[in-house]
Amino acid sequence: MEDCDAAQAAELVRALCEQVREMTAQLARIERQHLTGRRGRPSAMRMEAAALRRDIKEAQALIDRLQRRYLGRATNGLPRSQSSVSGGAAR
Repeated sequence: MEDCDAAQAAELVRALCEQVREMTAQLARIERQHLTGRRGRPSAMRMEAAALRRDIKEAQALIDRLQRRYLGRATNGLPRSQSSVSGGAAR
């Protein structure tokens, strides 16, 4: 693979990681609001939280594939959602 492919993959991984961080923070806010009973109907908040979880999972899968294919990084076999949702740094 060419250096430009790896550079593009690295930039995309960086952007996706930033998106995952933002979506994770948004998910945490929604979950806090749900617990405190504020803002909107609970079912709407559950639907939004579920959509965010799906988007986070999809972004993490894309990050892992890009890292394996273009950046030569192997995944550790653990679900990334556990590390990023619990406050760990995304790759």
